[in-house]
Amino acid sequence: MEKMIDLHIHTVYSDGTCTPFEIVDEAVKNGVGVISITDHDTIDAYSDSLFDYAKEKNVELIKGVEISTKAKRSGIHVLGYNIDLDNENLKEFLYRIRNARHIYLHDVSKKLKELGYVVDEEKLDKIDSVTKAHIANDIIHNKENTALLMKNFHHIPNMGEFIETIMNEDCPAYVKKAVATPEETSRIIREAGGKVVLAHPVAYTYEDDLNIKDMKSIIEEMEADGVEANYIYYDRENKRHDDVEKWRKFARDNGLFETVGSDFHTKDGIHPVIGLMNENFKLSTYRKNKIYNSLAEDSKIKVA
Repeated sequence: MEKMIDLHIHTVYSDGTCTPFEIVDEAVKNGVGVISITDHDTIDAYSDSLFDYAKEKNVELIKGVEISTKAKRSGIHVLGYNIDLDNENLKEFLYRIRNARHIYLHDVSKKLKELGYVVDEEKLDKIDSVTKAHIANDIIHNKENTALLMKNFHHIPNMGEFIETIMNEDCPAYVKKAVATPEETSRIIREAGGKVVLAHPVAYTYEDDLNIKDMKSIIEEMEADGVEANYIYYDRENKRHDDVEKWRKFARDNGLFETVGSDFHTKDGIHPVIGLMNENFKLSTYRKNKIYNSLAEDSKIKVA
């Protein structure tokens, strides 16, 4: 079986549902030979035992992280690859961002409670890299909120719908969260020896109405090395958007290398699984090799 690449995967260390070891097992099952765990604002998923386990399973781990930033009225996610996991500046930077998440948790919980929602703040506060997704999921899965959700939405919303209706900018429970800029984040990644990639540009066009000019400006400001062009996006209504060719062209036009990612969090029967195996999507061997060689520490290695 031809090996696949997936460079955008989340674990229980941020807002995924699988352990790092379970991610490796899923990769093996799906025939994916090169992966990167890119948890939100944390690198805690990585350990010596995980690298040993991946090697035993013949899966190559490219070290990664997805960092939350803010630019042009939008939350922009920056992916860092082949980072030095022991870099003190990077670890301090990620700690500062995660701490801001907990301040945000308490501030937004106050607003949500004022709206009548029950929030398990104590449980959520135990999550190191707590996100809007954690908070929204806690609310929509709490039976005590069912009546209010039905009143406000006329159905039980999914996570994305709740966030975009209740928690995002110009919404009733909006709280401004202190985040870094893409430029600052890119500098930290480079200082840790990493490559800088703009995550899922397709998402910003549908979520925040950013256009190509906006995206080019962000890319130039952060001096990105690459862009996650090979990405299938599902909006808050779970409508599928395949703009891969558009973003491949954007990468070519702006001298950027491409990456590919499922953005896997959990098996929900809708979103891509590891390796995008449930999508009508396939990379050529040439493109996979080009992506791999843009990020691999040993560029002499080729993916079959």
